[in-house]
Amino acid sequence: MKTNGGIMLSMDGVQPEKGNETLYVVREVFSGTIFAAENVKSSATEELKALNSPIVKLGFPIIGIISDGQQSIRMAMESLLPDVPYQYCQYHYLKDIAKPVVDLVETQNRNQKKLRGIRDLERKLEQNRRSTERNSERLCSCSEVIALRRWESSLDLFLGHGEDRVCTPAVHPDSFLISCR
Repeated sequence: MKTNGGIMLSMDGVQPEKGNETLYVVREVFSGTIFAAENVKSSATEELKALNSPIVKLGFPIIGIISDGQQSIRMAMESLLPDVPYQYCQYHYLKDIAKPVVDLVETQNRNQKKLRGIRDLERKLEQNRRSTERNSERLCSCSEVIALRRWESSLDLFLGHGEDRVCTPAVHPDSFLISCR
């Protein structure tokens, strides 16, 4: 206390389960000494003043107050120690300013996981599209062969060649070829 010119108080509360009592702890920052720890039913300013009053009455010079920024803590400390400087806890400050970035990163990660699933669907659709294109090409080739056969048959009849010349489609793995004999 002598090296720092007094004590610096820190106050924070933790509520293990919503709707239950909150445990508030008041400690001295430099030494880590706990001055008070109490379960309170509500976090009202008056209850927090009652928790801190005995500490103020000890008469130690209080050079500063640190808390998480909760309004009821600030109001209680300000009413008990109006001239003592207040500081927002650095941990809580950094956590609060980082929250939007953390939320954005979590959203981006969720979206990437969704996109991975969509990418699998896109690959399947691309494979189906290629297969459909190949089938369409084969169908067009087959239609061309049929049209050519009809045209040749009509031409043969017109020219009077008869049935001695026949064109038939020959299946090839890549496309349909026409062989005439």
